Amino acid sequence: MPATPPALFDQSLLRRRLERAARRNDFAGFLRDRAADDACDRLLTILRHFPVAVELGCRDGAFRRAVFSGPAAKSIRTLIEMDSIAAYAGTATPLGLVGDVERLPFADGAVDLVVSLLTLHWTNDLVGALIQIRRMLKPDGLFIGALFTGSTLTELRQVLLEAEAEITGGAAPRVAPFADGPDLAGLAQRAGLALPVVDIDRVTVRYDHPLRLLTDLRAMGETSILADHARRPLRREVLARACALYAARFSDPDGRIRATFEISTLTGWAPHPDQQQPLRPGSARARLADALGVREETLKPDGSETVP
Repeated sequence: MPATPPALFDQSLLRRRLERAARRNDFAGFLRDRAADDACDRLLTILRHFPVAVELGCRDGAFRRAVFSGPAAKSIRTLIEMDSIAAYAGTATPLGLVGDVERLPFADGAVDLVVSLLTLHWTNDLVGALIQIRRMLKPDGLFIGALFTGSTLTELRQVLLEAEAEITGGAAPRVAPFADGPDLAGLAQRAGLALPVVDIDRVTVRYDHPLRLLTDLRAMGETSILADHARRPLRREVLARACALYAARFSDPDGRIRATFEISTLTGWAPHPDQQQPLRPGSARARLADALGVREETLKPDGSETVP
């Protein structure tokens, strides 16, 4: 039996980070608010009713507020909110649930809608989590998931690596790697979700100083939980050098620095026989070139063009 690879993310550290953020009582939820509004907009375009919905990683309740304060309220009858710590799940009493997104406590075919906003990027097995989500959905049930992807915090990643290498002679990643947004559709298909669609929203947030960015990340519970990182505290002089590099390379003329957040939203459906099915390859009755009014060209094995 093959050995289980070591976990990339330390889930117990994530819970401690979230507990710290919850105690601060100043959750920086502006990105979750944005993702929640987007999820509600998607529900309005689908024109379906979802009797039982589950949110995985409810945090400060942004999705609940967005749904039940606007026209999307008619889309959901019951919303169950789950989080990995009681401080957040408890705000949804009596429908709050403490649970682990990597071991979901729901029966197969139990719910009509699953929503996850900016939480699944911390899973050690994203495809495995998506498989569990697909199983808990009823046939033709919907999943909406927003994840940090790709270029998220690229500026911070670059300056931390360079500063640590410059001062210590070696460096390892201190900003978590993020999946590529366009790859999420393929991961959803591997998990058995049908008709996956991915939309990417790149957000630039500006700060007076790099330390203000770090303050927001702590208030979100989004500081690194890389398992290796936890054993190597960041040295004060490395942080100071990283801040200097950040200000020199990623600041606007007014002196404020930029931080990139890339939010990829994946929608997918639990399979159902009545869903639209892709056409069989070669079954098209019209040529794309004719529809576009262009000449169709093919390549010979030697790379030269031929015109049919």
